[in-house]
Amino acid sequence: MQTDCNEYNCPVAATLDIIGGKYKFLILWHLTDATLRFGELRRLIPQATPKMLTQQLRELENNNLIIRTVYPVVPPKVEYRLSNLGKSIKPVLWSMYDWGTDYMKDKGMAITCSMAVDSNKRKK
Repeated sequence: MQTDCNEYNCPVAATLDIIGGKYKFLILWHLTDATLRFGELRRLIPQATPKMLTQQLRELENNNLIIRTVYPVVPPKVEYRLSNLGKSIKPVLWSMYDWGTDYMKDKGMAITCSMAVDSNKRKK
């Protein structure tokens, strides 16, 4: 979904609309320090169907958060990476990760998803 800057009157609503899709946060998270192909994202986010993952990637691309690069080879090679705008959202992603980590620890829940990180990831 292409967003229209004039349709918002609240910064939080604008942010949630742009990154609030079912798998958008996960996609952005996995692209924070890497350029990935569709298959790699699919393995990292196995709960997303190929159709849903494609839709979320297109919306992120349309909102200029990611860059899709298509290489003219057979079989087709497509890579995704964060744009400069996408990179600017990293502090928001980390804040959400930290909040969720604290919440899960308080509830006695283990972090077992593909987003679990070691302390070195934040340093990048």
